[in-house]
This record gives sequence, C-alpha cells and structure tokens, in this order.
Amino acid sequence: MADPDPELRGILSELRDINKDKRRTAVMKLGMMGGEEAIRALIRTLENEYEDLIVRARAALMLGKLGDTRAVGPLIKALDAPGFQTPLFAVQSLGELGDTRAIEPLLVVLENSKDKLHEAALAALERLGYRANVSVAVAEPEF
Repeated sequence: MADPDPELRGILSELRDINKDKRRTAVMKLGMMGGEEAIRALIRTLENEYEDLIVRARAALMLGKLGDTRAVGPLIKALDAPGFQTPLFAVQSLGELGDTRAIEPLLVVLENSKDKLHEAALAALERLGYRANVSVAVAEPEF
C-alpha cells in the first residue's frame, strides 16, 4: 500500500490535532476528497465516542455524501450518539446510502423521536423505498 499523498497526510494530521476547529475542518476536507483512506478515517472519527460532537456529526454527514455502504454499520450505531446533530446526520446519510439494513433502526428512530429527527427518519425511509403508511403493522382494534 502506497503512502498517502502529502495533501491527505496533512488532512489526517489535522484530524488528530488538539484544536477541535481544525478537526472539524479536516472532516469536511476528507469528505470532499473521498477515497479509501478518507472513508476509513471518517468511520474511525464517527465511532470515536470521545470526539467532539460536531466533528462526529460532520463525519456522519460526509460518509453519506461519499456513498460507501461500509459506513452503514457505524452510522446505525451513531443513531444513539449524544447530541442532536450526529443522530440527525446519521439518519440522513443512511437514507442516502440506500442500504436496506438501515430500515429497522430507522423505524426505531421514527417511533422514538420528534421534530426534525422524526422528519429526517421518515424521509430516509422513503428514500429506502419504505412507506410507513403502507407497511405499518396492524394494531389490535380499539373497542
């Protein structure tokens, strides 16, 4: 495996910087750059529970933009991340990736959320071809 190019090495170095603003920018750069190493770095960042919430959220966002389905598992785990942005961007990215493994976890989000997260889960499910109003299980009739 060849060494990463100098630009990528610089971005990966920024991703490890103590300054969270540099890490936030580095995640966006990786998402715009794309490629194998960028995807792996973004997944590691998303999975890092000690990382700044905005850095993790941006990693979730960029993984959806890159379109690699290896991110589905980490994005599903990120649905339970603290804060609001990481779960929101994870939901949106799961919809963009088009992998049906996300349907069940997105249904859980849909059932347990309100406002923007609920709307995002509904939109993601629709992108995955799931129609909530048609596929909802029939409940016992009320008397």
